[in-house]
Amino acid sequence: MKKINLKSVVWKEGRYYVAQCLNVDVSSFGKTRKEALTNLDEALELYFEDQRVSRVHKVEKPELVALSVNHV
Repeated sequence: MKKINLKSVVWKEGRYYVAQCLNVDVSSFGKTRKEALTNLDEALELYFEDQRVSRVHKVEKPELVALSVNHV
């Protein structure tokens, strides 16, 4: 079994916490931060059962940036 280092972000959205992996397009949620991260870990294990590890994008020094967009 090969160990893969991944970066994830967690935020609160309403009553739930959302956890999203920045390296691959996988996310999950839970009632607590810990539950969201545990669910993300399980989702990532399932994801990598069917995917090649070479499809993992390297993410270095992610930064939270606020943006404003015009919406009609």
